[in-house]
Amino acid sequence: MDLRKLQRIVAEALDDIKAQDIQVFNTTAQTELFDRVVIATASSNRQTRALASHLRERVKEAGGTVIAVEGEETGEWVLVDLGDIVVHIMQPAIRSYYRLEELWGQKPVRLKALSTTATRGAAAQAAAPAPQSKAPRAGSRTKPSTSSRETAEPSTRKTAKPVGPAIPASSHAGARSAAGEKRPARRAGPARKAGAART
Repeated sequence: MDLRKLQRIVAEALDDIKAQDIQVFNTTAQTELFDRVVIATASSNRQTRALASHLRERVKEAGGTVIAVEGEETGEWVLVDLGDIVVHIMQPAIRSYYRLEELWGQKPVRLKALSTTATRGAAAQAAAPAPQSKAPRAGSRTKPSTSSRETAEPSTRKTAKPVGPAIPASSHAGARSAAGEKRPARRAGPARKAGAART
């Protein structure tokens, strides 16, 4: 099988199961054993096994050969040997510890944007309006700042209602200090009722 075709199949198979940080390196100048090293990150043991299984199926469907698969028992680091390409599927802690990019990463290979990756990126931008709302703030600060204040005020009001009375205690204190009264306004009502009940 053509190396570029196999490389594309590997990248698409890893992207199908949402592998993270997929990197391809040209190793022809470093070793004669294989021409490419592919490194990808999986978030769990289950995902590493799923990536390796899906990759194996996709390569066999395309007519390629899978020489060996190692590490599926633990799932922390699964190596898939495809002859010309060796694929390392690793969990983040294992990948940061062994740093295979420093060993094989002299010549990175740039892949064309995968269709599923582009779709996920566009969907993520559409689903997250926060970055889009920040962009207009640089040009016109008046409208976003007022809208952000309006959205912030109800949240503070909601937290103030269960904590204190309907009229905040700070406003009572300010009214008493301004009027010069020493007696609390809220206690005056119950005290009068109690006095009236006694007489």
